[in-house]
Amino acid sequence: MGLTIAQKIIKSHLVSGEMTPGQEISIKIDQTLTQDATGTMAYLEFETMGIERVRTERSVAYIDHNTLQSGFENADDHRYIQSVAKKYGIYFSRPGNGICHQVHLERFGIPGKTLIGSDSHTPTGGGIGMLAFGAGGLDVAVAMGGGAYYITMPKMIKVNLTGKLRPFVTAKDVSLEILRILSVKGGVGYIIEWGGEGVKTLSVPERATITNMGTELGATTSIFPSDETTRAFLKAEGREQDYIPLESDADAVYDRVIDINLSELEPLIAKPHMPDNVVTVSSLKGTKVDQVCIGSCTNSSLLDMLKVAAMLRGRTISPSVSLSISPGSKQVLTMLADCGALTDILASGARVLECACGPCIGMGFSPNSGGVSLRTFNRNFEGRSGTADGKVYLVSPETAVAAALTGEITDPSALDMSIKIDFPDKFRIDDSAVIPPASPKEAKSLEVLRGPNIKKFPDSMPQTDSIKAPLILKVGDNITTDHIMPAGAKILPFRSNIPYLSQFCFGVCDKTFPERAKAAGQSIIVGGTNYGQGSSREHAALVPLYLGVRVVITKSFARIHIANLINAGIMPLTFKNPDDYDKLNQGDTLSIDGVFDGMDSGEMTLINETTGDRIPLVCSYTQRQKDILKAGGLLSYTKKEGK
Repeated sequence: MGLTIAQKIIKSHLVSGEMTPGQEISIKIDQTLTQDATGTMAYLEFETMGIERVRTERSVAYIDHNTLQSGFENADDHRYIQSVAKKYGIYFSRPGNGICHQVHLERFGIPGKTLIGSDSHTPTGGGIGMLAFGAGGLDVAVAMGGGAYYITMPKMIKVNLTGKLRPFVTAKDVSLEILRILSVKGGVGYIIEWGGEGVKTLSVPERATITNMGTELGATTSIFPSDETTRAFLKAEGREQDYIPLESDADAVYDRVIDINLSELEPLIAKPHMPDNVVTVSSLKGTKVDQVCIGSCTNSSLLDMLKVAAMLRGRTISPSVSLSISPGSKQVLTMLADCGALTDILASGARVLECACGPCIGMGFSPNSGGVSLRTFNRNFEGRSGTADGKVYLVSPETAVAAALTGEITDPSALDMSIKIDFPDKFRIDDSAVIPPASPKEAKSLEVLRGPNIKKFPDSMPQTDSIKAPLILKVGDNITTDHIMPAGAKILPFRSNIPYLSQFCFGVCDKTFPERAKAAGQSIIVGGTNYGQGSSREHAALVPLYLGVRVVITKSFARIHIANLINAGIMPLTFKNPDDYDKLNQGDTLSIDGVFDGMDSGEMTLINETTGDRIPLVCSYTQRQKDILKAGGLLSYTKKEGK
């Protein structure tokens, strides 16, 4: 039986385990990336391990999230990350050089290599045939130290593309179509491989948009073949030597095959407040728009920006719309300036922001109260924009421009315009904003610079054989990491200060949660399906740990978050019978006895001391995960085991 592309890469990097779906495997990691919202904590964890230098082929630290410096906190974090990078063998991408996923695709990604990053959209690298995973900072720290990355061996979905996209129908529409088909939890437990004749019609930037958005499906990762299109992209970046061909075997077996005819797609849009709330753009025709944001790691490539500039050329945006443009990298911005496209964008009335995540992470450019904001981003979770009642829609750059010009949601294919762009076959190469690390000899004398906002890692709590604690919070389905630990300009500067950050935990759901959790000492949280979807931010586990949360019980978990909970030493459990969720109420006192035996058997009994109900729970931990929980988290386990 033949292998898929992902199975081939896993096989060549397999450290332990068998490639049987559902079984735990560990793989060697070639590259890592971090960004500044998660990187400070990852490097604090790496330092704790006492390893003198990273052991990966390439590790890169990006500054792209916390770029607003309204106080000392972000600047101090950037200085800390830069000093750690120089000392420990990590390349440092300066503020302004661009968004981690866009820059990594341009300058560092290599087909057939493995990559993990402390950002959930790291699967963007699958656009050039990398096996790239989003992960928690602790997993990245361990990988930088030479440790393997542990995952459950995924199943495989093949998306078979035929036909060719029509004008004004884009890769973003392909992403929204697969979200419409599968939903935000339909990819959980799968790697999604894109293939078929239609793949040949998609450029690397278009493929990267699709693999980036695969994160919103809950998929382990997404991947495209590495073919002549990949070679041409790498050649344009001056990196043709990094090219290798990669394709699945003709007799590869998939657990599911989905067919999409690109020729039949039309412009799509995701309504508030979930990426899978997808309808056609034409069905919302005439909806008034207040704001349009173009950019983010999803749609900020040179190809995207040239199309935007071509649509704006000689035109002026509606007086009722505020338009922002965020180029994905310094390379993109410079090339826009060189060819005159930047002038077309500015002349339209758009505001050009720096090459950073910006509005996507709630770092500025929030919409007006109750405003409708069309964004080319990957998430439209409630409140993520920085405006609690903002209505955020996800669209392609072409649909975004159409709305900016007309002042309302408009199908771009219905506009009386055609665009033609000249896409270069050679990109402008300037790596001056990437600072290489010091040599091992020089590194010994270097000091790591820390500001007063950088606090220590939360104390671990080894798992005990019995637990008795109040149900401090009960939440519903599709709780995101933005619900648990919000982002935004007011909160992100404190990502390295867990005590301060804790006062915002679950603020979207219940502003009293932090105070009540502290008063309880130890507590339990109950949630619905797909708990912890969204960002890879480990703060959504570390902050509850700091507040005394010992157990989280749900109907189901998102992949990265359940790993982050275990890494933090918080025990994740699921209901054996999902209807038992209704037997628990916030404020009930809950208890579990025989935890260690339950870890081995995979079953525990939750006793609701308030009502007397006995509720069966299930878990499926590997021996390593049991040991991590018993040790009080991955950091304690790693130090104890010397791994």
